[in-house]
Amino acid sequence: MSAPDRIDHDPLAKLERVLREQGVVAMLRILNARAPHRFTGIYRYEPTILRNVHLVDAFDPALERGDDVALEDAYCVLLAEGRTSIAFGDVVDAPCAPRLASPVMSYCGVLLVTAAGAPFGSLCHFDVKRCERADSEIHLLEAVAPMIMSALESRG
Repeated sequence: MSAPDRIDHDPLAKLERVLREQGVVAMLRILNARAPHRFTGIYRYEPTILRNVHLVDAFDPALERGDDVALEDAYCVLLAEGRTSIAFGDVVDAPCAPRLASPVMSYCGVLLVTAAGAPFGSLCHFDVKRCERADSEIHLLEAVAPMIMSALESRG
């Protein structure tokens, strides 16, 4: 078996290679294809909003960026409040989820942290419909978050 064949059987190595060779959006597309959620995105914390950095949509392959979201209406704010990851199959019924104005029903996200240790934003899967809980994907998001943050910081 050649080295490239071995790499393709290791999801982290494959994602790292795609990130290096094709960029953040290509990596998000792979993450999105693995998840039950329609959307996979990266959001940056700003004082009152979550600024969308990248967004992919399982139903619209051309989409690479989405709308910004009011911080008070976003489940990503739970990550900024001290959690490192969260995953809900149905956030509306989840006991630890606040009742937000968001139409998001299912959410799976991890905190993105800069090299200096400051919260940057979130890497997340989400959907406006109920999805199977993505517990298995949360571990992968946690593993790729530092790679993505490094790529974002290196491009400025």
